[in-house]
Amino acid sequence: MSTVLEIKQTTQRPFGPVNTMRPHWSFSQLNQFLRCPLQYYFERILKLERPYAPSALVLGSSVHEGLAEYHRLLQAEQTIPAGRVQETFLNAWQANEDRQPVQFKDKESKDELLAQGIGLLELYLQEPPPQQIVAVEQPMMVPLFTSSGECLEKPLVAVLDLLNRDDHGLVVSEYKTAARRYGESETETKLQATAYSHAIQQHFDEKPGIRYVILVKTKKPAIQYVETVRNDEDAARLGDLIQAVERAIDAQAFYPIESPMNCSGCQYYRQCKQWAGCNKLHTIEHTEAATC
Repeated sequence: MSTVLEIKQTTQRPFGPVNTMRPHWSFSQLNQFLRCPLQYYFERILKLERPYAPSALVLGSSVHEGLAEYHRLLQAEQTIPAGRVQETFLNAWQANEDRQPVQFKDKESKDELLAQGIGLLELYLQEPPPQQIVAVEQPMMVPLFTSSGECLEKPLVAVLDLLNRDDHGLVVSEYKTAARRYGESETETKLQATAYSHAIQQHFDEKPGIRYVILVKTKKPAIQYVETVRNDEDAARLGDLIQAVERAIDAQAFYPIESPMNCSGCQYYRQCKQWAGCNKLHTIEHTEAATC
């Protein structure tokens, strides 16, 4: 007689290739438009190059590379060579730095951030390792549906940091580096969790748990785990929201949302200051095309 776990495993479809050249939606695209439609326009429509990379972004992506290497070795049931995870982090930082300049905040240094990243990774390596790993940094392409059942033309592409199975079922773990701990209700409305839950539901026909793993960059680093779940109504609302954003894009509703959080580290600050309304968008486009 098959166990419940064996039955679940036999119903899982293998991960197939994902054609990212096909027009699609991702959480990062959606989040960028909702955060600032004009920034979305500069990056996604005009495809302007970013002149620099914020240090926090470089630190976060480099830590992600180190975590992915660790999880892949666990998945392959290989011995973790001493220093491998830290070396992967350092190589990822260097690769980021080679692509474009890194912009540091005041009183911030490269050596300080490298030490901080290694410290966070070493702290995580002391945690109990995830079991029954199904996928690491796995892209998935799934259809999107509105609350009326309409299937959107563009599918969703989701890239999962980590997917594993525990005693309760599938769990998607999303890793974040943050300057502070998350509040108790902070993950309840995060669209990223909704996107990932929907992707797993579509692929495996199983509702997953969502776990945020926060690597907290405080003076004394810490790791925080925050659990959340999503339901069918959340997935339908995601489809409705994306459909509304598509209509806004079709109407060329690109405008800035100015706030200290949005503007202080925005790579398109100069282009934004040139913006003078929707009628001037093509003027900005021609100017930048001549200088890029």
